[in-house]
Amino acid sequence: MDYSKYENYEFDNSSAFNLSTGFKQRSYKAHWHSYGEIILVGPGKTNIFKVNQDTYNLVEGDFVLIWPMEMHAIVDADREKALVIQFSNMFMNSLFDLQRIMHFYRNLHVLCINSHPELVAQLRVIADEMKEIFLSGVPNRELRCCMLLMKFMLTLDEHREEFVPEISGKESRGYEDDVMRRMIRVTEYIKNNLTADDLSQGAMAQMAGISKDYFSRIFKNVTGMNYSKWLNTIRLEKATELLTQNDMTLTKIAMLSGFQSIPSFNRVFHEEKGMAPGEYRALFVGDEKKDSD
Repeated sequence: MDYSKYENYEFDNSSAFNLSTGFKQRSYKAHWHSYGEIILVGPGKTNIFKVNQDTYNLVEGDFVLIWPMEMHAIVDADREKALVIQFSNMFMNSLFDLQRIMHFYRNLHVLCINSHPELVAQLRVIADEMKEIFLSGVPNRELRCCMLLMKFMLTLDEHREEFVPEISGKESRGYEDDVMRRMIRVTEYIKNNLTADDLSQGAMAQMAGISKDYFSRIFKNVTGMNYSKWLNTIRLEKATELLTQNDMTLTKIAMLSGFQSIPSFNRVFHEEKGMAPGEYRALFVGDEKKDSD
């Protein structure tokens, strides 16, 4: 198997899971893609990664979490023994619990072995099992690895109190199934109707059939964000997806993503991604053009 071009892997069209290792070069330029990535950091004194606007100096055994559509770069790190796990955004969106976990941990990008030794040790076992299965070529390896990926995410979520002490894991899992189904219905409605006239928290609470205050409390426990932050995240996910379509104007992308104005779109995009939408698109289009040459 040729791992030399893992960043250009035709991921979304063929698979929900991919795994790779063994790269000689120690760096990889800033880029983004529609799938997520988990990197198990390799050995050596220098392992520097950048995700969005933050730079991390890590050690062997740490994990880097790169969620779909996030800008990232390998500044200087071991890539020969590091392990790269890739998963499709479509797979993560296939189950509400996976969506919830992804949204809750959206701002978490590193898991350090020195800060969370028990959790990282558990995740390392899962990652090593993924590697063994995927590289062996056993039947149903994608299915087996996707099951382990779900175990990885579930294990991470079971340790959420380590990352957000003010949120009780027991409370967030203590809602009745009926309430959770209502929340699923609301979040799916929002994703499919970003241009709707009224996506206010009050309107969505009414749709769920619960009070605005109760809706607010449940929503943050489920997604890890307040409602306005989550809504902007979903809008940005839609915008970054549309940015791959080079024939679509930025104004149209902003409107289809639910932003009321170009200044609002530019401001939110820059706050999250550290650059303007046009710059973001240029990086993607540049990589696509290079791949086709």
